[in-house]
Amino acid sequence: MRPMTDEHTPTLFDIIGGEARLRELVDRFYDLMELEPEFAELRAMHPPTTEGSRDKLFWFLCGWSGGPDHYISRFGHPRLRARHLPFSIATRERDQWLRCMAMAMHEIGLDRSLQERLLHSFFQTADWMRNTHG
Repeated sequence: MRPMTDEHTPTLFDIIGGEARLRELVDRFYDLMELEPEFAELRAMHPPTTEGSRDKLFWFLCGWSGGPDHYISRFGHPRLRARHLPFSIATRERDQWLRCMAMAMHEIGLDRSLQERLLHSFFQTADWMRNTHG
């Protein structure tokens, strides 16, 4: 995490708590996806093991939130919609992803106003990812 200076306006990355806190969020998200029956359809869209998915989401969220561009340095531009086109994503899948992330944010104890801010941003992206009616 970058040191805070008087000239540094905290990024979302800083507000969340840096890499350690983002990793905790991503790991809880995938743990819930694997454990909770309500996320079974979402889980089925992922490979048998989620290690790679966990890393990719963590790397993406680091850069997206204003931290290190781990994802871009490895894979280039995220092209989120294009990378997700092979998967059928409708309102149901969008909502499962959002519920799982909301649960993960709550369970790791992110500040309520931060949870709301993140969920609003996540909704916009998740809604844009839909590629199937239903």
